[in-house]
Amino acid sequence: MKAIIWEGADREELREQPVPQVPEGYALIRVSHAGICGTDKNIYKGFHPRAKAPLIQGHEYAGTLISEDVPGIPQGTAVAVYPLLSCKKCTPCREGNEHVCNTLGLLGIDCDGGFAEYTVAPKESIVALPENLSMKLGAFIEPAAVVVHALRERDYRPGDNAVIFGAGTIGLAMAVTLKLYGCTDLLLMETNPVRTEKAREMGFEVADPSAIDNMAEYIKSRTAGDGYDWVIDCAGVQPVASCLFDCVKVHGVIFIVAGYAKPASLALGQGMYKECTIQFSRVYRRKEFDIAAKLVAGHPELYEPIITKVFRPGEAKEAFRDAVDPDSGNIKTMFCFEP
Repeated sequence: MKAIIWEGADREELREQPVPQVPEGYALIRVSHAGICGTDKNIYKGFHPRAKAPLIQGHEYAGTLISEDVPGIPQGTAVAVYPLLSCKKCTPCREGNEHVCNTLGLLGIDCDGGFAEYTVAPKESIVALPENLSMKLGAFIEPAAVVVHALRERDYRPGDNAVIFGAGTIGLAMAVTLKLYGCTDLLLMETNPVRTEKAREMGFEVADPSAIDNMAEYIKSRTAGDGYDWVIDCAGVQPVASCLFDCVKVHGVIFIVAGYAKPASLALGQGMYKECTIQFSRVYRRKEFDIAAKLVAGHPELYEPIITKVFRPGEAKEAFRDAVDPDSGNIKTMFCFEP
């Protein structure tokens, strides 16, 4: 089989590999589409603390079930995979929080994943795709689940307004899902002109935060002096962290969905004045993965524009160079392994 192998920082190679052996409790999947995640970009650059080369990356993927013995899912079914690996023994796991297991692992990070023609996954983690969902969008369930978890876990209420920093994959998926959840006053903040144009094509209002001289006054002018109910950080950079408190209302919520690669400073005194809340979100529960599958299947026309480029496996080097280039304007990159 063809597999994309990460061999160290900035090194992705297409190799011929044996089809993987299927361990007890696992099943074999023929991969159709697989997405490059922000975590995959960090692995590619050599920044991820757990990933060890050589590695087949990829935890956002969909394909066809080859094995015959997965309960409730017939051979030949189109499937996606819930990629979290929890110990099921630690305190978070025992308390029903397996998604924040003390030793949480992921397919494609802690073991081989979906950047190959065939892969294996735990039987219990295999999810049948809704009948009308394409493989391409099946591979988008994982980032959609990040957003569904965030909004469900932190009790977003329909009608609350929101500002989102960052119009990348998660920012745009958050914007789409917020609209479906009843957010009628939504603003995106983005500095990249290509991402800004994509967001506008999708029907969102976008402002460039680098062009705003006084963020606090700008936000007040938009919200009758109050600030936003929800200030959602999908960017994860210091310039955004520096203005979060300027955007939030009294008793509002600052919601950190982005993963910060570097430590950030916050003007915590402003938070005290507003008695606001800072909340965080990490990955998703299994139920939310299932909800995301139905949500994407129900509104494919809203989520598919976020997928901007699809590469063949032989274009792996080009795909990763493009994905990590901040000037490319690319949003969600995928591989297609179908003939």
